[in-house]
Formats: sequence, C-alpha cells, structure tokens
Amino acid sequence: MNPTDDGWMTSGEGHPRRWAILAVLVVSLLVVVLDNTVLNIALPTIQADLGATQSELVWAIDSYILVFASLLFTWGVLGDRIGRKRVLMIGLSVFGVASAACAFSDTPAMLIALRALMGVGGAAVLPVTLAIITVVFPPHERGKAIGAWAGAVGAAVALGPVLGGILLEHPAWSSWLTGNDWGSVFLINVPIVLVGLFFILRIVPETRDPHPRRLDLVGLVVSAAGLVLIVYGIIDASSTRDWFAPSVIVPIVIGVALIAFFIWNEARSDHASFDVSLFKNRGYAVSLSAVSLSFFALSGITFSLPFYLQVLRGYSTLEAGLCFLPFAVGQLLAAPRSAAMVKRFGYRTVMTTGLVMVAIALLALSRLELDTELWLILVFFFLFGFGMGNVIAPGSTVLQNVLPLARAGAGSAVQNTVRQVAGAFGVAVVGTVLATQYAANLDTAVKEAPVPVDPELVAAASESVVAADVILDQAAASGMPAPLVETLRQGAFESFLSAAHVTSYISAAIVIIAALVVFFLLPVITPPERRELPVSVPDEALLSDDESLTGESTQVRVAQETLRYSHELTEELDAGDSSEDPGSVPR
Repeated sequence: MNPTDDGWMTSGEGHPRRWAILAVLVVSLLVVVLDNTVLNIALPTIQADLGATQSELVWAIDSYILVFASLLFTWGVLGDRIGRKRVLMIGLSVFGVASAACAFSDTPAMLIALRALMGVGGAAVLPVTLAIITVVFPPHERGKAIGAWAGAVGAAVALGPVLGGILLEHPAWSSWLTGNDWGSVFLINVPIVLVGLFFILRIVPETRDPHPRRLDLVGLVVSAAGLVLIVYGIIDASSTRDWFAPSVIVPIVIGVALIAFFIWNEARSDHASFDVSLFKNRGYAVSLSAVSLSFFALSGITFSLPFYLQVLRGYSTLEAGLCFLPFAVGQLLAAPRSAAMVKRFGYRTVMTTGLVMVAIALLALSRLELDTELWLILVFFFLFGFGMGNVIAPGSTVLQNVLPLARAGAGSAVQNTVRQVAGAFGVAVVGTVLATQYAANLDTAVKEAPVPVDPELVAAASESVVAADVILDQAAASGMPAPLVETLRQGAFESFLSAAHVTSYISAAIVIIAALVVFFLLPVITPPERRELPVSVPDEALLSDDESLTGESTQVRVAQETLRYSHELTEELDAGDSSEDPGSVPR
C-alpha cells in the first residue's frame, strides 16, 4: 500500500509503516523517560554540588512531574486539534532547549524552574505518542505494539542510571562547558531530541480529530493549583518534621478541595479535558488504578535507591547505575511477551501475578542491610522489573482499547495524567517520609553517641545522609577522632537505611492493595483478535460506559468510528503529503 494513501485509516489493517513509526515514537518517548532516571542517579552529586536540601531535591523531580501531569490534558486536546505530529515536534523542541539550559544551573531554584519548563515540553510527548500508536495500529496488534512501547519505557527507567553513571564517571566530558560535574546528564538529551525530530518529520503521519474540543483552561488552572498545593504540603513536612503542622495540613486540604471541584466541574463540562465518564468502565478504572499505584512504588524506590548504593555502599555512579540493569532485563523480557501471556491466561491473572512480584521485590528491599550480598539485590531488581512489565503493558493495552480513535490524544492524556500524578505523589511521599524518618532516627543515634556532639553539626547532618557524609569528612579533617567519626557515620547510615525500610513497606502496601483490586474487581476482558471489519454497524452496537471490553465489542466500536470519520479523516494528512511522489515517505 502507498504510504501516502489514507486508505489505511479505513482498511482495518493499520498504517503500512506502523512498525517504523513505532520505533520513531519510542525514541521520542525515550528521551522524556530517560531524563528522570538519569537524574535520579545524579541526585547525590547534584546535592553535594549545589548544596541542595532533601526537599529541594524532591522539588527538582516533582516540579517536572507536576507541570508534566497538569499539561497532559491540554497537549492531548491540542494534538487532536492542530495535529499530533506537530504537537510532538513542538514538545520535543521545548524539552531539548530547557534540558540544555538545565545543565548550566548554579542554584537549586534555577534547576527547579528549568525542570518545570522541561515538563512543559515533555507533557506533549507522552499522550501523542500513545495516541498515534492507537491510530496507526489495528486493535489486534495494539497489545503487541504497546507491549514494545512499555518495554522500551521500562528499559529507559533502568538504563537511565547506567547512562547517568557513565556520564558522571567522566565529568571532564562536559565540565569545561557547564562548570559542574553533572551537566552532561541534561546535555545528553539534546542529540536524542535532534534525532527524534528528524525521523518524526520524515516518517510519522499527521493525524487529528475532525471534531476537536475546546481547550479547558479552567480545568487546567484548577487541577494544576490543586496538585501543586497537595505536593507542597507533603514536601513541607520534610522541613517542619511535623505532618500535622498548619503549613502541611492547610495546603493539602485546599489542594484536595480544588481537585474535588475539578472532577465535579469536569463531569458537567461540555468540553472537559478529563473524561470522568471513562471511570464508569470498570475495566478502565481498575487497570488505571493498577498502573498508577505501580508507578507510585516505582517512582519512590528509584528516588531512594541511588543514595543507598552510592552513599551507604560506596559504589561509584557507574556501579550504582549498573545495579539497575536487572530491572531493565526484567522489563524487556516481560513487557513484549505480556500480550501472548494475556491471550493464554487473561488480563486479571497476568496483572495480578505481576503486582505480586513487585510486592515481593519491595518487601525484599525492605530487608536490605549495609552488607547485603550484591547478587541478592540484583535478583530483587530483576523481580521488580519483571513484575512491572506484566502490569504496565497489559494495563496500558486495556486502557487504549477503550478509547475512541478520533479522541485518542485527549483520552490517553487521562491515563497518563493519573499515572504521572501517582509518580509525583510517590516521590513526594517517599522523599518526605525518608527525610523525616531519617532525621528522627539520627537524633536517636546521636543521643546514644559515646560523647556529646555539637547540636549545629547534628542539625546540618539531619538535612540528608549526603550532608552527614560530607560534614563528617570535614570533621575528620578538622581533628575529630577517627573512631568517633566512624561511629557517627555508621549511625547516620543506619538511620537512613531504617528510614528507607519504612518507605519500602509503604510502597509494598500500595502495590498489595493494587493486586487485590485487580484480582477481585477486574472484569474478564477478551483481547481483540484479527478479523474482518463489518461493512455497517448499528449504533446500538457501541459499548456502553459500564460494559466490559471484549474483542467483539472493541472491533464493533472501532469499525463504527472508522466509518463515521472516514470521509473527514482525509484531511488528517498534511497538505504536503498529497503533493509528494508516489512511494515517498509521509511527513
């Protein structure tokens, strides 16, 4: 079939170059996912260089995620309105420029602000990549395509620390330009963005919604304000060390009220960006819960583990990054094969098993000690990744198969927003619990020290385990007895490790709840099978909101939508495409 022929939209066979398109979209998404994971391994280095507090580190992560999550709705609708390919290119361009600027940050505030700008660009990438996959792949291939997409995302989550470790091991590669030892973790995004933009221009077709909705500016402002207030309240607890302080409780309560108003307003709006009615479909709601809660656990663990590996175990950045490879292997083995497993055992069994694996891995990580055998840690990481691969890929497939093709951008933004919000909460909660519990544990350890310790030194060391390590090195250089330094260092390390155990228990509890929800509430869902599309479909064949998703009903709905929009979707290819020579690549 000629790639410029829009007949693929009505043939039911998908775009003729859909697998090449998938590869390009994965590269585009890779840079967005890679950035956060590369940054995680650099956190101890950045903290030492910029003198950042633990709460400022959390904001460096969450400023990106919160802006990202808030704008997913808007970018999804803009993609449906002005073209998903165009939005993807705009988003990647903003992301690349902001990323390059981040490399030159000289204060925590500057880093936080530029990270937020990166979130503006990154938010455009995730919803439109998934929307384009939904449009160019027929239903019976979406499971395999999304499995490959999810596998690549999972691999980036683990390969990011390895790449970050390599870059941080050779700071001279970029320090001559940036003036710091960690700027390369942001500069690395620039060439990937340029490669992605080139191939998007050459290969990815332009698609739009022929009936786009209006932008929901009120929803954007209210949801963003609510999310920021909730996260601000949570993170502030790491400074006040009091979960019931007014500066913690008041923002959280106001934020929750704003989010409640947002949901209420969206349910009644005629141009809502957040389609609340999707949650009436039990399969959609349960799958989204499982994926989001898994991201809560993943985001929290990937925030805390680099400190354990680099500071407590003394591994180099590269060695610490390599420890995440088993996670990538687990994801790469599980995610692409999850579609076949679903056909054999069903979504409920596969997703529940995956969540149980994640919970076991988290419980195992809660037993880590300073001298735990490395091979055991690597086994736990592999189990974590393998479990996640059997949750995210099948869950994402269910979520995408209930979305109308013409509104795929805004629809996929709902699931991606909820998932990103869960990730932001994971970092905020885990980071704050880690900080408050560490400070409390350190205070107890200092009281048990053989000699009194300067209160100012204790206060500075209680900011973070990185600060404690640096301060004790300075104290040793100033003449503090070596046995006392090592006693205090051991106390600081054990205080952090005990706090990390608490966060692992919290994450494990969240995942266990998700497993129970999936096991008891996920309806039986039959994966779509390849079959001929019907010539005509009666309106009553559409899925109702509370129907479970079956292969038959999915094909019926997709067929009707395809026929309904076929005469209008001819406008979805760029005008330039129609003037190209036969056989040329659509742009």
